[in-house]
Amino acid sequence: MVPTRVWTLPVGLAGSGSSKVSLKNQAEVHLQLAQLLSRGVPLVEALEVTASAVAPAVRPRIERMRELVAAGSGFADAAQTVEAFDPITVAVYRASERSGDLAGAARQLMTTTRRQLAIAGKAITLIIYPAIVLSISVIVTTFLLMFVVPKIGSAIANAGGEIPAFTQLLISAGTFMRDQWAWVLAAFGLLITTAVVARSIIIAAIVSLSRRLPFVRPVLEAQESARFFTVMAAMSRSGVTLADSLATATGAVSDPVLVKQLTRLRTRLVEGGVLRSLIQEVEALPLTTRRLLIAAERAGDLQDAFDTLADDATADLERRSTRLMAALEPALIVLMFLMVGTLVLSIMTPLIKMAGNVQ
Repeated sequence: MVPTRVWTLPVGLAGSGSSKVSLKNQAEVHLQLAQLLSRGVPLVEALEVTASAVAPAVRPRIERMRELVAAGSGFADAAQTVEAFDPITVAVYRASERSGDLAGAARQLMTTTRRQLAIAGKAITLIIYPAIVLSISVIVTTFLLMFVVPKIGSAIANAGGEIPAFTQLLISAGTFMRDQWAWVLAAFGLLITTAVVARSIIIAAIVSLSRRLPFVRPVLEAQESARFFTVMAAMSRSGVTLADSLATATGAVSDPVLVKQLTRLRTRLVEGGVLRSLIQEVEALPLTTRRLLIAAERAGDLQDAFDTLADDATADLERRSTRLMAALEPALIVLMFLMVGTLVLSIMTPLIKMAGNVQ
């Protein structure tokens, strides 16, 4: 019996065994390995200590890694077997095993993971803040529409006041939502379920739209640069060749233009192209970044250049995210006023007319 179709369950429904190790726990693993291995502690004992330092949910994976290493398996192979890290981290550890510098790779990955945590924190902040404000606005608007507007509309009608067409439309909508609350709740639940199931499509559409917004595009570009150069710094420090590093780091980038240009750069580099000429063709990167990479390639110091660019991109992301948050705050306040203020004006307009007629 062969299954003909497969569905991926949403996160949280697939069971705890399918969840990956969080970045916070990965950073702790890298930190413990860097400190212990650099002081001459054997790898099996270092993994035993590391298992006691991570979260209880991650502990079985680390203990399984220790068992595999004690049985003769390589560290990178053990990490890949238990799915403790992403493919980029596994590739860095595999390269460090060949060079014999596992402690150095763990130290570099610790720095890389902390950068990724900073980037992820900024992205989450930019998403959570508007979501909270919009959720509050929707809740307040729904409450006013269902319970306040119909009552005031009925009072105005009983007093013989004239109700504008827009106000009457809102009263009818609120009355329907209040009377058919079960169907409204079911429709809302269906909408949430659809959003969870199709979250990848929705997120891709939002990201694609965000790339066209002038005030969001610089933040996404800084995020892509920070992620790319962070991976390149980790790979190059572990002795991975430039072509292999580009192949792995390109997988960490989601900008289609940058991915296309980096893929073309790697292909032409493998074919024998000159790196400094190929870098100049990657127009998705800023001009100053390309000039710095060209100068570093001539000086034979690409590793330090990747580290510097990763730090600069992270700092640039911090600065641009702060500016975007400062611009979002008044915009969200205006949006909240428009949502709630529309209902308030629809109520106040007939009341003002009634007061004028009484006078």
